[in-house]
Amino acid sequence: MALRNAVMAALLEGEASGYDLAKAFDASVANFWMSTPQQLYRELERMEAEGLVAARVVEQERRPNKRLFSLTQAGREAVRSYTAEPLGKPSVIRDELMVKVQCLDAGDVDAVRTAVSERMEWAGAKLARYERLRQRLLDGRSEEAYFAEAERIGPYLTLLRGMSFERENLQWGDMALRRLDQRSAALQADGR
Repeated sequence: MALRNAVMAALLEGEASGYDLAKAFDASVANFWMSTPQQLYRELERMEAEGLVAARVVEQERRPNKRLFSLTQAGREAVRSYTAEPLGKPSVIRDELMVKVQCLDAGDVDAVRTAVSERMEWAGAKLARYERLRQRLLDGRSEEAYFAEAERIGPYLTLLRGMSFERENLQWGDMALRRLDQRSAALQADGR
């Protein structure tokens, strides 16, 4: 998947500045796509040159002018084409923590344990952020009411996937730390 598809998905919410999009990527799109602000701005420039997005300048007092981007008709057609394309290969995990865990038996167990704990803290914080976003989207409604009434349900469905992913990170981390503690206790009992 190209970054442009994730940008177009974010712009379906409406007009946004590059800064707004960077925040959206950090908050809502982060559950399925990561990007640096520099990558995002470069992609917006390319998309504008290709006619997928249009920008308008908003003058601001005491601050630099900002550019607001929106999908053009060609951009909306590109979204439609993209969603009709068959999926490529399923995504794969490329996670440095998993490489460290794989090396655990020959490495620094305490450092890996710390890394697992840090990942759990990160996952917990993301899950809390996602839950706040979920509550804003629901706006006091049940999920059933949201799905029946909301104009767009895609953002909520991707949010639920992101929440599931972070819950699994927490479950795995908890299990891994328990196993590391058991192993450490067993090695100490054996005098190793």
